[in-house]
Amino acid sequence: MAAGTLSRSDFSRAFVIARREIRDGFRDWRIIAPILVLTLFFPALMNFTASQAVAFVSEYGAPVIGDRLIPFLLMIVGFFPISVSLVIALESFVGEKERFSLEPLLTSPLSNIQLYVGKTLAATVPPLLAAYLGIIVYLVGLYISLRWTPPPVLLLQIVTLTTVQATVMVSGAVVISTQTTSVRAANLLASFIVIPMALLVQGESLVMFWGRYDVLWVIIFGLVMINAVLVRMGVRLFNREELLGRELDELNFPQMARVCWREFAGEAKGSLFRWYQIEVTKSLRHMRWPILMMALASVAGYFVGQYYASVFQFPPEMMDLTNISSGLRERLEQFGLFSASGVGLILFQNLRAVLIAAALGVFSFGVLAVVILMLPTTLAGYFAGQLALAGYNPFLFLIAFILPHGILEIPAVILVGAATINLGASLISPPPGKTVIDGWLMALADWLKIFIGLVVPMLAGAALLEVFVTPNIVVAMLGR
Repeated sequence: MAAGTLSRSDFSRAFVIARREIRDGFRDWRIIAPILVLTLFFPALMNFTASQAVAFVSEYGAPVIGDRLIPFLLMIVGFFPISVSLVIALESFVGEKERFSLEPLLTSPLSNIQLYVGKTLAATVPPLLAAYLGIIVYLVGLYISLRWTPPPVLLLQIVTLTTVQATVMVSGAVVISTQTTSVRAANLLASFIVIPMALLVQGESLVMFWGRYDVLWVIIFGLVMINAVLVRMGVRLFNREELLGRELDELNFPQMARVCWREFAGEAKGSLFRWYQIEVTKSLRHMRWPILMMALASVAGYFVGQYYASVFQFPPEMMDLTNISSGLRERLEQFGLFSASGVGLILFQNLRAVLIAAALGVFSFGVLAVVILMLPTTLAGYFAGQLALAGYNPFLFLIAFILPHGILEIPAVILVGAATINLGASLISPPPGKTVIDGWLMALADWLKIFIGLVVPMLAGAALLEVFVTPNIVVAMLGR
């Protein structure tokens, strides 16, 4: 059965597993008690909080705070019950293994995808129903106390956001449950779900207090994409034989280092020329699609910057280039340009930026790396747009300020971004016959080949050009 393809028979068998799990879950008071508290008591508490807050801010002439607080609490009421889904999902497979009930389940005539979908549904449905009930209790209380009803679009956004957040948390937790050997280890790894979701809720709160509810659709779309990635990752990695055979998770760092070095050195046999000719070229071939994706993202970043140039336009006096021409060379020298020390500073800053982007990309399947590495072209588009609005030729800006060092820096950014995308994708889809760790180590070796062999030399060359060539061109065009 291909991953991601489900027939009606698959769903019916998955529902059998889900019904059994849900029935067993409702017998456990440790699951029922938190759900009841978060469904009945917490919405009532939020209703009381909303009533008191609205009365308080209205007394001091700030009703807008109350208007923003009520929808925010509606979102929180929906989010808290779905946190229970994380606990249920974390125990979905590894908990069965500790209770010695996993082997009969895995030896059943159900396919891998049927088992996986059934367990996922079982962890998702009860907390979601509790969240929906909590939202209803909260809204009924608000209508009784404040006669407040949400706009239909906002209510649809909150319900949809609650649903996709629950599915993302469950999908990630089920992946963790299938890859660990104990509930304790699964709970520790759950921080990789809890922390991003907590940060997301903080971001959503800012959006809701800002009143930009349309941004919630963007968040929902992003969560749907993340959920699709996690589901594909879970189905791809799910293997009943490994679940039965794995007894202990062990990190053999010397062995991991040997695997990474073997993939890094490859067939070069100590020859730097052969290493570039064979290994670096092979890595570039592996990354042709990530390179294309990163290149398109960089181009898109330029046009995004141009768009926001008209939204956040500088005052005209700031864009008067005649005001900056006098003594331009001396001012540039104050920033370390035209000096060897400036080369090291710029190289250090660029390397630090790409390493931070790569580190964040590892924990986001490459997504955050793409967003961060789009910033250079986005800023270039933004300033080019500002100059165009001020009546200057934006292409002169690009030729003078960007092109001299950008001819090396932008390809280096594209390459490191592509290597990071490849590194993140290795967690989702490891090579056939390889474990997740082996696939990730192979991708890490490719990343190191690209970074050491191409990106560092290109950024060093870009730093030299940015310090000694670009400023001279700028001074020649603008200075006196």
